[in-house]
Amino acid sequence: MKKTGAWLARYALEQLGIRYTFGIPGVHNTELYDELNKSELITPMLVSHEGGASFMADGLSRLSDSVGTLLVVPAAGLTHAASGIGEAFLDGVPMLVICGGIRTDIDWKFQLHEMDLHQFMKGITKATYKIEHTRDVVSTLFEAYRVATTGEPGPVFIELPMNVQMFPDDVGELPRWAAPALPEPAAATPIDAAVALLQNARKPGLFVGWGARDCSAELMALADHLQAPVATTLQGFSVFPASHPLHAGFSFGPSAVPAARNAFVDCDVLLAVGTRFGEIASGSFGLTVPSQLIHVDICSHVFNANYPAQVAIEGDARVVVPQLLAALRRVQPAARAETGLAGRIAADKKAYRQTWYDHDSQGRVNPARFFDALRAATPADAVTVVDDGNHTYLTAELWPILTAKSGILPSDFNAMGYSIPAAMGAKLARPDVPVNCIVGDGCFRMTCMEIITATQYQLGVVYYVFCDGELSQISQAQEIPYNRKPCTVLSTIVIDGVARAVGAGYFKIATDADLTEQIAAANAMAKKGQPVIVEVSMDYSKRTAFTEGVVKTNFQRFTLKQKARALGRAVVRKVTG
Repeated sequence: MKKTGAWLARYALEQLGIRYTFGIPGVHNTELYDELNKSELITPMLVSHEGGASFMADGLSRLSDSVGTLLVVPAAGLTHAASGIGEAFLDGVPMLVICGGIRTDIDWKFQLHEMDLHQFMKGITKATYKIEHTRDVVSTLFEAYRVATTGEPGPVFIELPMNVQMFPDDVGELPRWAAPALPEPAAATPIDAAVALLQNARKPGLFVGWGARDCSAELMALADHLQAPVATTLQGFSVFPASHPLHAGFSFGPSAVPAARNAFVDCDVLLAVGTRFGEIASGSFGLTVPSQLIHVDICSHVFNANYPAQVAIEGDARVVVPQLLAALRRVQPAARAETGLAGRIAADKKAYRQTWYDHDSQGRVNPARFFDALRAATPADAVTVVDDGNHTYLTAELWPILTAKSGILPSDFNAMGYSIPAAMGAKLARPDVPVNCIVGDGCFRMTCMEIITATQYQLGVVYYVFCDGELSQISQAQEIPYNRKPCTVLSTIVIDGVARAVGAGYFKIATDADLTEQIAAANAMAKKGQPVIVEVSMDYSKRTAFTEGVVKTNFQRFTLKQKARALGRAVVRKVTG
């Protein structure tokens, strides 16, 4: 039979369970858009900017069993999308990046959008493919999907030239997609060695990241069995519920909240699952990790990169963690006796929150009061999407996530502007639960016009815009050493004007007294399918534990000469202005 490449691409994507594509039509992909318009299973989503498309695809992939898929044009469309592709690459998020390509059946040079797409994509994808023949369309898309979703997930790039899309050719019998089974760990996996360390530990601890997102129940059982505190990475802050009595907080070193710092004092065996011990997760590499480290990860290259592992287990956490739990229960049937750890964690959390309540926000909104009011008005399974900035760490420290995979954020790539479009992807993934977005005013300026897409598709996301008029995470880092804030003070943005422009609802929380009423009003409007922007006059004058800890960690790493220079400059500028 004869089929076009566009028809075959639609067939392959339907086989793979793709539900949405994100992008903008152009001359190099109109055939694909025409085919997808006929699909009863796939909805092609028109976005305002391809950068928004890639963040939407990322949000969808993180929270559903459907892989976010881009459908963009070469050159400008692909470069616009690169930030979201890079975010997915560093954060381990599967994505299909399908790009139209210039015609390969003509000899003309310097065609529109002609560039080396594969060289450009090489550094931010797991693999790239160029489909030369119609007969290869289905098999290539199947292979790209397999690569994107196995091992450490990530984006894969596929170029589909115009002529392959357009012109029919003979194809044989079409294959059907069969999802691969989870790979078992290698026979030599040292499960027994890990169990022996945990069994004999005096004060074991768990440190869990995004790679452990699909085994929360087993992690809770492990923590209960070991009576061990659990800290999460930033990206993995929704892996372990904050309501669990052994949940200590985000990270556990000098940049962590007191509950986590205290719970991990004298930890002698650390079980780390699904984390690379990257810069943010480790508080700028300020962690003290015990020599008895058990490191479980799907990628072997993370082992011993920053902290040496006594036992390294390469494998999918969905397989390894249940094996660890079963083996531990065999050799140690009864759980450890309670030591009062849960009570100490609860007391430390309460005391830390009280420091925020006691802080004078001078008429602006107190962060802890905001998050407590939002928590009271939000069901446990609601999704929270967070952007990159000071509000990220406020959320990580003050917002209790209650269910697995109900919070997402950019981590290692740290793309500002992520959350507004990613929240739309989250809403498509979880249409029946509320989706809240926490975004700073600096990040908001980057992608706020993409809310038009939420209006068009009736995605009732609530966008809480924390406004202080600065790029606060960086301005706080400038304040002490420089006594000035170059390029981090923002010009005024009329947020209610933006809301009118994009068709969103608008509310303002100016003081703590507005919290309950305005959150309820925003929720009611969003429930009807209208996106809502809530301007929050947030007080950033009290620093997070993360910010203070990272500053101290990095300063202590300076040489004596470097410390003298930094302190001297700070004093001089403070005196002279």
